[in-house]
Amino acid sequence: MKIMIVSDSHGRNTNLEKALEKVKPIDLFLHLGDFEGSEEYIRSIVSCEIVMVPGNNDYFTGLEKDKIINIGIYTMFLTHGHRYGVNFGTERLRDIATQYGANIALFGHTHRPLIDLSSNVWVINPGSITQPRQEGGKPSFLIMDIDSNGQAHFTLNYI
Repeated sequence: MKIMIVSDSHGRNTNLEKALEKVKPIDLFLHLGDFEGSEEYIRSIVSCEIVMVPGNNDYFTGLEKDKIINIGIYTMFLTHGHRYGVNFGTERLRDIATQYGANIALFGHTHRPLIDLSSNVWVINPGSITQPRQEGGKPSFLIMDIDSNGQAHFTLNYI
């Protein structure tokens, strides 16, 4: 299974279009917030199941603030992250994910990619597909592949 994970597109979808073209086909698309009113447009360009959670810039949406999804052996907690202080660390995010029984916490908000597999709750951030803040400043997204043995592998991609 091939899962595309993005965040912080901020209503600018050119890089999202490029990324989709680069990695298609995908089986699941996850957006971790700050799509800024472009939910319907995203739904129109993504041809698989879509799960989205709103960010701090998504004011008028009826989407759930956080979501739990199960894929194979993984329980994933999806959030934008701003309500859990992710700019200052991921400890609180890990704690919340643990409370929900999740073994993967997916978040955005910081505009910096992170793949931290060092604890019992993996903490994953795809960075921003339009406004990166990490050194080098390249827009980023993640691909999560579930192999034939059911194990997850994460690949950071750049536009």
